[in-house]
Amino acid sequence: MKEKIQRFFRPLAFIPNPLSFPKNSIEFFGFIHRLAALAVCLYLRLVGFTTSIKFHGASVPPPQADAEAAEAAPSGVGQVIYVIWHCQQAFLIYAHRGRGITALASRSRDGEYAAELLKRFNYVLVRGSTSSGGLRSLIQLIQCARDGRTLAITPDGPKGPARKVQKGAVYLARKTGLPVIAIAGALTNKISARSWDRFQIPLPFGKAVIAYSAPFYVAQASSLEEKAAELEKILNETELKAEELLKAGNNS
Repeated sequence: MKEKIQRFFRPLAFIPNPLSFPKNSIEFFGFIHRLAALAVCLYLRLVGFTTSIKFHGASVPPPQADAEAAEAAPSGVGQVIYVIWHCQQAFLIYAHRGRGITALASRSRDGEYAAELLKRFNYVLVRGSTSSGGLRSLIQLIQCARDGRTLAITPDGPKGPARKVQKGAVYLARKTGLPVIAIAGALTNKISARSWDRFQIPLPFGKAVIAYSAPFYVAQASSLEEKAAELEKILNETELKAEELLKAGNNS
């Protein structure tokens, strides 16, 4: 009887036993993160396949973009730092998949799910935060920029305050000399979760507009506080623009 039971459960042997601490418990929760990320990945592909998406604005600045405010020229044509609000990352991660963008994911529990999802959409990962205790992750991002990579961060993540740009984002722009482009999305079909950032869950069979801001530069002599406030305003204006375009498209 014991052998029959073992044969019955043998196909499930790839699932780590969470009761075998400590190693197997880590493997088990890693498995849960990967499984959840796979489910979300498939769901976002369904949403993307059934959603009419329109893009507004240039996703990268032209080669001769006005860089008077920057004291260090970008190291590659089209290389930028994308910034998005934390609440909008689900659909925007999908919309910019497969481009090899380097993205920052926190080491929190939510960050584990985001990291697995980013990997499935072919992003390059840096783990950490641009806020408190984020010096190591900032150094990694700066090195990625020097290697010619485009970066993407949520300047109000990982724990907020919501829609409040932290200084790490503008410090990164000042240090690398790269232009910052704010991205915002507007969806006809979505649910806002009861989380600190009112996280947006996109729904299928709708319409979407993704808007890009003009390039934003941070000079070496700039005040981080002032530039953070300026970037915050740009992100909000870009989101408002996306909402207006979506509304205009629905009324036309």
